[in-house]
Amino acid sequence: MNTEPALTLLGGLTPNQFMKRHWQKKPLLVRNAMPGFVPCVNRTELVALAGLEGVASRLIIDSDKGWKMKHGPLAKRSLPPFSQKKWTLLVQGVDLQDDGVHALMQQFRFVPDARLDDVMISYASDGGGVGPHVDSYDVFLLQAHGQRRWRIGRCKDLTLQPGVPLKILQNFEAEEEFVLNPGDMLYLPPDYAHDGIAEGECMTWSIGFRSPPQGELAREILLGLADEAFDGVGSALYRDPKQAAVRHPAAMPAALGEFARESIAKALKDPHLIDSLLGEYMTEPKSNVWFNPSEVGPDVTRDIQLDRRTKMMYDARHVFINGESFRVAGKDAVCLRQLADERRLAASKLSQMSPAAQEALADWMAAGWLKTL
Repeated sequence: MNTEPALTLLGGLTPNQFMKRHWQKKPLLVRNAMPGFVPCVNRTELVALAGLEGVASRLIIDSDKGWKMKHGPLAKRSLPPFSQKKWTLLVQGVDLQDDGVHALMQQFRFVPDARLDDVMISYASDGGGVGPHVDSYDVFLLQAHGQRRWRIGRCKDLTLQPGVPLKILQNFEAEEEFVLNPGDMLYLPPDYAHDGIAEGECMTWSIGFRSPPQGELAREILLGLADEAFDGVGSALYRDPKQAAVRHPAAMPAALGEFARESIAKALKDPHLIDSLLGEYMTEPKSNVWFNPSEVGPDVTRDIQLDRRTKMMYDARHVFINGESFRVAGKDAVCLRQLADERRLAASKLSQMSPAAQEALADWMAAGWLKTL
């Protein structure tokens, strides 16, 4: 993606300027970020998505008896009347369900794909919201329909309201306030408190970003190392022919500890193994994602395109796709990186790839990970 041109999406900033001035630093309000924006998913379609198995959704109601939350699937008959005030329907991962939403998300790829997560759509009746809260991730809040009033402020007190099924701040203090109209957008960095209230019926699209905790990465990479360990380390048995008789049999032998440390060192001997495991983890599809297999192989006379659900990334030595890694080099690496960056590849490039790479593409197409245009 060209990061030099100024973007209306970013209020006239270039992606480079936005990342330097605002990303993970301070909010940005952009009026008319998407001029004439017309949402490709309407209320009826959103309600239908909320009723599907495998689509994460929540119903949140703010009533006189307090906050209530219900997780989906949510049948239409289980929702309050649209005329009832102060309720919200949240549907996660809509970019996986709709090509138009997926296409919109591509406009935010000036941030690495490893950080881009999903698009959540919020429908709210008049007065609806989820209470003042903080998110641990960056978010762009795009107003799609109607109006929403946002109050934002730096979070000074993380105390939560007790006995509430949501993480609502007890002592929220707003520093700024805006009413967003269709096409307006508000960027918020992590841990910036915000409270959005619908003024009339409204829909907001939240483009969210992934921030994996360090402990989570460590766990997943160590699990990957465990899977690789036996083949990589070997099956040599611990031997101690010089072990003397002991007076303290419960004491752990120092030599056994050294043997264990050597086994870990052997598991980490490949300097690129952690990079490979990280790429596999970051491209692993979410548990509710499935693909439609195809029996049609790639045609070198036609362009190909990644399925909207496919995650594809790369590093200096590998390409990663949907939790798998492949060592690549030369022309194959150039073409596959272009496929990952642009999410499509021209037939002229496809025909230049090696038979092994074309075979891999055929396997990916059979799995439903990409398609012929």
